[in-house]
Amino acid sequence: MSESKSGSIGWIDLTVPDAEIVRDFYAAVTGWQASPVDMGDYSDFAMAPVGDPAQPVAGVCHARGSNAELPPLWIIYINVEDLTQSLAECERLGGSLVAGPKEMGAWGRYAVIRDPAGAVAALFEPAT
Repeated sequence: MSESKSGSIGWIDLTVPDAEIVRDFYAAVTGWQASPVDMGDYSDFAMAPVGDPAQPVAGVCHARGSNAELPPLWIIYINVEDLTQSLAECERLGGSLVAGPKEMGAWGRYAVIRDPAGAVAALFEPAT
């Protein structure tokens, strides 16, 4: 995750059935370089601009495990101060919970939501 200021977009992920094919597609089309991210029995991928592998800009993930129910589209992660409060507001204002909340280890926790228009995004609460 990059920027952690509340309201900022901190990350983007794409979750698909075959992450290797999509990884290779974006590497060829954009020049992104992939680094494996160990998920136990498989790897997802952090994608970084050419020459800057220490600063990944996106993730390409398999639709497995905790990501199995995510739709195959780019999901932005919007930083929030209080995930529980943001989820309550989401539902109060006509949105819905798609997945989560889920823990991301030492980084924080997130949930995927659908807004009243049907668009999907993730809300991310950085660890304190």
